[in-house]
Amino acid sequence: MKSKTQLQVVFVFTLVITDAVMTGTAFVLAYWLRHWIPWPAKAQDMGPLSEYTGIVLAHILSIFLVYVFSRLYRIDRMPSRIDEFYRVVSATTVGTLMGVALSSLLFKNSTLELDYSRGMVLYGWLSTIAFVTVGRVLHAQIRAGLREKGWGHDRVLIVGTGDVGLMIYHKIQSNPGMGYEVVGLVNASGANNLPPGLPILGHADDLAPLISEHEIDEVIIALPEATHQEILLLISECERGKVTIKVFPDVFQYMAGQVSIGDLGGLPLLTVRDVALRGWRRVAKRFIDIVGAACALVVLSPLLMLVAILIKLDSRGSAFYAQERMGLDGRPFMIFKFRSMRTDAEADGPGWTVEDDPRTTRLGRLIRRINVDEFPQLINVLIGEMSLVGPRPERPIWVNQYRRSIPRYMDRHWEQGGMTGWAQVNGLRGDTSIPERIKYDLWYIENWSLLLDIKILIRTVFNLFRSPNAY
Repeated sequence: MKSKTQLQVVFVFTLVITDAVMTGTAFVLAYWLRHWIPWPAKAQDMGPLSEYTGIVLAHILSIFLVYVFSRLYRIDRMPSRIDEFYRVVSATTVGTLMGVALSSLLFKNSTLELDYSRGMVLYGWLSTIAFVTVGRVLHAQIRAGLREKGWGHDRVLIVGTGDVGLMIYHKIQSNPGMGYEVVGLVNASGANNLPPGLPILGHADDLAPLISEHEIDEVIIALPEATHQEILLLISECERGKVTIKVFPDVFQYMAGQVSIGDLGGLPLLTVRDVALRGWRRVAKRFIDIVGAACALVVLSPLLMLVAILIKLDSRGSAFYAQERMGLDGRPFMIFKFRSMRTDAEADGPGWTVEDDPRTTRLGRLIRRINVDEFPQLINVLIGEMSLVGPRPERPIWVNQYRRSIPRYMDRHWEQGGMTGWAQVNGLRGDTSIPERIKYDLWYIENWSLLLDIKILIRTVFNLFRSPNAY
């Protein structure tokens, strides 16, 4: 444990040094850009760079202090690059303004003789964002590389062998850079039909001795359907071993943050949910959909034409495929896709696509793997039947089945279905757990923002060619 703590301190210390070096380098670049680019006017009274030392130090100190209060030195195992970039931009903006004020306060007499103009402040702000972002990406890659080699690994025990437990297990196994070593899983339900090869260590009743025997550092409780009393009993067992405890939430915990208190003529009422997009938010989302879909169709038109021709050459039948899906407010519509299966694929009735599905054509297997088969849905987005981001629309036959067995399933139809969504960028697509996918969809609906949509779109682009569940 001591070595892990020391390694964490080293990570934080080196990140601070990296930020400081990158911030200083960005300021130097801003100095030369002010020399080279005469904006807003020709540079005057720009002394040698050495005379700006005090201003550089004030700039670095301001950035550092704002980063500290913005919790940018809290190192996560799997940081979201997009979220971190948002925070770097906002913190750098505040830090730059604070640096200007601090420089004016500390070096008033000297700065009057130097050219510390709006142009230099602007260059410094932009270059600091760029340099710090690059430095942090490189630092994160080095951290991940060290963790892959075994540095600072935490030994993890997963409680639960259901869909959630297996999803967490495979997530950790496929991301060694997180620094987790899954020692094993604990069977909490007594299930016997478990996939072969899983390291099952025992039953939940033996949790405390298992933690001690295997020197566990962290326990992840993956039992979303367990009662609160059962969760509390498991936590009490874990506390005996002095380990970090994390609990995967259930769908009702997602609802907890959406309760507000109101009244009806003096009568108190609880509003459980009021999250539908209205007003400017709906207009802004639709504007992004129209612009994004139109631009994508123009840029991708040569590729779309090529894929359509290849499909016609590869197998008999139409290049496109239309299928009924359920969209906003439960209204059906026809979704467009490139045909990736034989024309008689559903002769025996509808069914989920599975890995190595014999119904898939040779070319269809490739375009599904790289998600090209979904591109015609840009037409659905352009005409307003879908959005770029939202819960994936399902077929009516599956909707009628799941609405009876999954709580709040129909709530996902409060918003338009999307080409991609929060569940999909988190690996829940294809033949994956439907209840878990619904939880991600509900979280998206209840926490929607334009920045979240942009984040999902960026992650979708990066995941296009490496989706493990695209069959």
